[in-house]
Amino acid sequence: MAVRLRLQRSGKPKRPYYKIVAIDQRTKRDGQPIEILGHYDPIALDNKCNIKMARVNYWLGTGAKASETVAVLIKKNQTIETK
Repeated sequence: MAVRLRLQRSGKPKRPYYKIVAIDQRTKRDGQPIEILGHYDPIALDNKCNIKMARVNYWLGTGAKASETVAVLIKKNQTIETK
């Protein structure tokens, strides 16, 4: 089973809210995730992003691949934690 770390959209029309999930690569965008790893709100003034980095590192260590967007969010979150 190929696992991807990607965004799962929720929220209202024109008011998106995303969950960062570990999910099987073949599953639809809003399919059943294996694990919820965090949340991302792009509409908030500070682009609020909460990620469980320990679990993200676990999934990346087991061979999961992050989508481009999730990889950028992880990188931003790591730079915020080091400050």
